[in-house]
Amino acid sequence: MYQINRQRVIEQMNDHSFAVFFSGIAPQKSADQTYPFEVNRNFYYLTGINQENVILVLLKGEGNVQEILFLEPIDPVQALWVGEGLTKEKATNLSGIKTILDRNQFDGMISRYLTDSRAAIFGELKYLYVDLERRDLNQLPSPSNQFAGRMQKQYPNLIISNIHLVLSRLRSVKHAIEIKHMQEAVDITKDAIESLMLNAKAGMKEYQLEAHYNFHLNYHGVKPSFTTIAASGKNATVLHYEHNNDTLKDGDLILFDLGVYKDFYCSDISRTFPVNGKFTKRQREIYEIVLEANKKSIEILKPGLTNKEFNDFGRRCLIDGLKRIGKIKEDQEINQYYYHSLGHFLGIDVHDVGDYSRPFEENQVVTVEPGLYIADENIGIRIEDNILITQNGPVNLSKAIIKEVDDIEAFMKNRKN
Repeated sequence: MYQINRQRVIEQMNDHSFAVFFSGIAPQKSADQTYPFEVNRNFYYLTGINQENVILVLLKGEGNVQEILFLEPIDPVQALWVGEGLTKEKATNLSGIKTILDRNQFDGMISRYLTDSRAAIFGELKYLYVDLERRDLNQLPSPSNQFAGRMQKQYPNLIISNIHLVLSRLRSVKHAIEIKHMQEAVDITKDAIESLMLNAKAGMKEYQLEAHYNFHLNYHGVKPSFTTIAASGKNATVLHYEHNNDTLKDGDLILFDLGVYKDFYCSDISRTFPVNGKFTKRQREIYEIVLEANKKSIEILKPGLTNKEFNDFGRRCLIDGLKRIGKIKEDQEINQYYYHSLGHFLGIDVHDVGDYSRPFEENQVVTVEPGLYIADENIGIRIEDNILITQNGPVNLSKAIIKEVDDIEAFMKNRKN
C-alpha cells in the first residue's frame, strides 16, 4: 500500500523535482521529559513507519525515480534504555524502500544534488515539494516549514510548492486495506460500548464508567483515537465536554463520543443511552428525532453528493422533527439545539484530510453525527456512525453497534448490578 501511495504522489510531481517528508519529533514537556510522539500522518501514509526523526526523499527525473529514507543510526547505549529502535532492515520491510541512509547524510546529499547536476541522474533539480500545512495552534514551526525556509534562502531559484492538498485528496480515498483497518477499529469500539452499557449505574462517576472503556482498549492493545467524551445529563449539551467527573444520576442519559486507533486508522462513534437502562417518554421522543436524522442522512450518501447538500438534509430532518413535537416553530430556532456540522472525513486522523468543496467520492469514509442539545431539559443526544461511500450505496461500518431504542433497552436489561 505504501509503495502505491508514493507512486501516486510521484505522478503529481514535475520532472527534475524532489519531495521531502519528515516524521517529526516529540515536543518537549519538561526537563528531560517529552510529550508522546505522534508521527506526521502524511509521512506515515507514505512509509508505514512510526519513528521519530526519519526523513523520506522522493526524486523524479525524466523517467527516473528514486526513494530514500534517512534514519538515525542505532545507538547501542540508548538501546539499553529505550530499546533498539528502527533498523534499516525493519524500515525496508515496513516501507518497501531499499535505499536507507544515515540521518546525518541528509543535508550533504541535498546540497550535492542541488549544486552538482552530475551528482544525480535527475539533472538539475528545479522543484521542491514539502508539506507546509500548519495545524499547530501555537504556530510552532514544523520541520517541513523550517526546511522550506532554509532552502528558499540558500537556493532562491528553487521553486517550492506545498504538496499538502495533493496528499489530502489522495488520503481521502481509501484503499481496501485501509477500510479493513477502520472496520477493525469500529469492531473493537462496538465491544467497548457494549461494556459501557452493561456497567452503567446511578451513583458512579463518569470517569468510572469510562474506565470500563479504557480497560477494553488496553486489553486489546489499542489506544483511543481522541479524548473520550463521557457526558451525562446536562453535560451532554456541551459538545466537547471532557471533564468526565460528574455523578451519573438515575433518569439521566449519558452520551459517549469515543474512538479507537487500529494500525493508525480511526473509528469515531457516538452513542447515547439511559443510565438506568430505560428511556423516559420525553427522552425517547427526542432520541427518535436524532435517530431518524442519522438513518436518513446515511441513506443519501453517494458519490457526487456535496457536503452542503449533506448538511442541509440532516439539518432539515432535525428541524422537521422538532417542529413535529412543538419544540420549535421557525427554522432558525434549530440553532439553539443543534450547533455543529453533520459529519467529517475519517481516516488516519479523526478529522481527516479532504476537500469539503468537492463532491463526495467513492471509497471516502465520513461520519454521520446529528445531535440535539436541550439544556433546559438536561437532554443531550448524538448518534454517530462511520460510513463508507460507494457507487452501490452507503456501507455503515458501525451498523453492528446498537442504536434503536428497543435494542438498547433490551440489551441493558443484562447490565450488572
